[in-house]
Amino acid sequence: MTKVEALLEEVKKLSAAEFAQLRDWLLERDEEVWDRQIEHDAASGKLDRLFDRSVADHENGKSRKL
Repeated sequence: MTKVEALLEEVKKLSAAEFAQLRDWLLERDEEVWDRQIEHDAASGKLDRLFDRSVADHENGKSRKL
């Protein structure tokens, strides 16, 4: 049995409150990983092309206020 399989079996045993706590932690962790990836991509210049295109689109009237 893999670690993930063992964890899934344990998750099935959680109460509703424990499951909610785990879910919230997993969502928070996922958001942290996503934020770090975006920061890394921005610092490396990977997002520059998208930024430049969005500025050009805005200057050409292809944007709207939210």
